[in-house]
Amino acid sequence: MNYIYRNVINEYLKYEYSLIPINSEKKPYIYWKPFQYKKANIEDVFDWYNRFCDINIGIVTGDISKLAVIDVDDLNLLPELKEYLPEIKETTRVRTRRGYHYYFSLNGEYVKSTNSLFGKRLELRSNGTYVVASPSIIKAHRYVYEIPLSEMLPLPKILIKKEREPVSNLEDRKHKAFKIPKYHGQKVDCIGQILSRDLQEGERNNSLFILYNLLLQNKNTEEYSKKLVIEKNKSLSKSLTKLELKKIYRKASYNYGCVGIRDRLAYIKCEVCEYRFKDGELKDSNILIKNIRILPKLSNTQRGIACLLGTVFEGKIPSVYRIAKETNMDWRIVNNAMKSLKKKGFFD
Repeated sequence: MNYIYRNVINEYLKYEYSLIPINSEKKPYIYWKPFQYKKANIEDVFDWYNRFCDINIGIVTGDISKLAVIDVDDLNLLPELKEYLPEIKETTRVRTRRGYHYYFSLNGEYVKSTNSLFGKRLELRSNGTYVVASPSIIKAHRYVYEIPLSEMLPLPKILIKKEREPVSNLEDRKHKAFKIPKYHGQKVDCIGQILSRDLQEGERNNSLFILYNLLLQNKNTEEYSKKLVIEKNKSLSKSLTKLELKKIYRKASYNYGCVGIRDRLAYIKCEVCEYRFKDGELKDSNILIKNIRILPKLSNTQRGIACLLGTVFEGKIPSVYRIAKETNMDWRIVNNAMKSLKKKGFFD
């Protein structure tokens, strides 16, 4: 990573922005939805630079970064926009390939994303979206600040929506109406966490899809699993449509384990789960149990990775980069350790 990117990344982290890596087509290199609820740290960013080529920077907008951005692609609309919002002349401005991004700080205010701000072809990006950030390069154009972040203004009052009802009140109001029913799999705490949460936009589809599959995996019938998903959807502040809900009722091609769920649902807290391993205990099929005689002969690094394979990643052999991220180890060290474990017959 060159010093220009390093300095910019440090500045973004200082402003507590949620960052994601994107490619030259403005598409994320990773599954980015969890970064609406958690922020990458400097180690994550360095890992992205090691893993991907031609990396660009994206900032997740909305509550997580306390940032809203107006995206203007049609410069003919600028004079009219300045009449509505004279503040755009002074706030942080980024020159994009076709127009400008105007940055505003949210400071706890609520604004809804839209593709038709003031009824025009203007985008307002808040929750559920992201923007390409300087100094990214898209189709030979480098995104640059014409007015720096230090000059950013608060969100104009005309854009502020009525205050949202506090989450605690929403939960009280909604979840009193939604009494969690009986189901098979009570020890699988992530089921309970999904059922008890007032799912927000950006997490509803994945949550209900995983809920449906977890219920099936734990020997609930298809009919009963669908019933629970429908009732849960009805209880949400903003429910999925019938058409969207139909897409939920498809079976995953593999059983969801802790890693897959945690990667897709950032709010899940695995530490409270009683079902960390199958039936709450290590069985004969577990990789640690099968190789217990080999464990004393392993190096500390190999033994640490072996324990990870038998617990967090039970039943799966993840990529070297996934293990490196989980352990905060250099991927080359992990790669050598994995090769050694394979030679020793620890896994196929």
